[in-house]
Amino acid sequence: MPPLEGSADDAALVARARRGEAAAFEALVRRHYRPAFATAMALTGTREDAEDICQDAFIKALERLEDCRQPERVGAWLLQIVRNRAHNHRAWRKVRETEPIEERDAAVEHDPHRAMRRDELRRKLESALGTLTELQRQVVLLHDLEGMAHKEVAELLDISDVSSRQHLFVARRLLRERLGTSTIEEYAHD
Repeated sequence: MPPLEGSADDAALVARARRGEAAAFEALVRRHYRPAFATAMALTGTREDAEDICQDAFIKALERLEDCRQPERVGAWLLQIVRNRAHNHRAWRKVRETEPIEERDAAVEHDPHRAMRRDELRRKLESALGTLTELQRQVVLLHDLEGMAHKEVAELLDISDVSSRQHLFVARRLLRERLGTSTIEEYAHD
């Protein structure tokens, strides 16, 4: 049996995983976990939630592996499952979660002005990211947050290198317009 990581393409790994080879699915998870985590983190905002989302998404992917119509694009299919899980999780948390008064009071006592500035900056950034297209957001998060090269981003999202660069350029320009230079500098120094 050939080694799994780095030598077998996604379609071959999917075929092997469909035949019940656990090691093939594990290789897919290792190969696609970082972009899945970056996507979940961008949508949920917390490491713990992002980890839970990824775990749930990969379990769902394993259960529904036969539904993946384009095994060579399994990375994009997995990211769609992650996005769906993250959106569902955010809606669930929004309805069910409130911050305890004691935690709010402790944060305010520590430095209420700094906490307010960071909350405002976070809201502005989330709002600005929310105005981008899904593809622009993914390119920004995978390239700038995860440090992936344009070639890796392009392969994962099934676009060309040039398209990845173009989406990143446009997204960064739009973010600068929406956030303004002072907001970006303020966020960097806070």
